[in-house]
Amino acid sequence: MSEKVVREKVLAYVVRDSRLLVFRHADNTYEEVGIQVPAGSVRPGETPADAVLREAREETGLTDFKIVSKLGEAEYDMTPYRREIQIRHVFHLELTEPTEERWMSQEDHDGEQEPTRFECFWIPLEAAHILQSGQGALLGQLPE
Repeated sequence: MSEKVVREKVLAYVVRDSRLLVFRHADNTYEEVGIQVPAGSVRPGETPADAVLREAREETGLTDFKIVSKLGEAEYDMTPYRREIQIRHVFHLELTEPTEERWMSQEDHDGEQEPTRFECFWIPLEAAHILQSGQGALLGQLPE
């Protein structure tokens, strides 16, 4: 059995009017990938704070994000999906620009693979327990 790889990740809890910004993969079913918050990998030489802002912008197509606070870190074991332990830096972000209730966006991956299409939307914070892969682990750290 191969060793599990440890990866530094970031998660963004973007909150507005007691609602959380989430997305689903437009080309996959809920059963395959669930509902997620903006998240991704910390690149070499990048701080988690820089990474969370970059990932939020890339995945939502929006730009006016501001870090409110770092809520903490959580460890998540991705087995059996892949042999990976994620160290997740979780941030509370504010979004100042207006949005629709739902909108489409896509992440282009710097042209290295086919774009990933997302449908972004807002859910009530009290419904956020539906997030996939333990992404909701630090929701309780958000201010009331």
